[in-house]
Amino acid sequence: MKGVDLKSFAVIESTRQVKDLQATEYRCHISSLPADAQCLAQAIRAHWSVENPLHGCMDVAFADDQMRARTQYAAHSLAVLKQLVLNLFRLDPTGKKGGIKTRRLIASTSDTYRAALLGLG
Repeated sequence: MKGVDLKSFAVIESTRQVKDLQATEYRCHISSLPADAQCLAQAIRAHWSVENPLHGCMDVAFADDQMRARTQYAAHSLAVLKQLVLNLFRLDPTGKKGGIKTRRLIASTSDTYRAALLGLG
């Protein structure tokens, strides 16, 4: 790639064991960081510490892993809408208590709450 200063390539091997089942996964990473194992490991962990909570929240609140929309733009459009809704709940001006899943349920039954989330009420 032109203009990109790639300095390292790393292959991370991770093993996960649940009861008697063991799975090994290899992930490849390219980076502009120097080829230092400790530095690369820290950068990769930092990336996943941001990624995991987001995807975990999306799966719990919106059953993201169960989504069946996989054709054309449907999957992308639904993902964008879910992100928008998640951000609306996180910025909830009403101060409602409870998790995203609970507030989603309240929003599905309350016109007043939905209007407040959208800044209309």
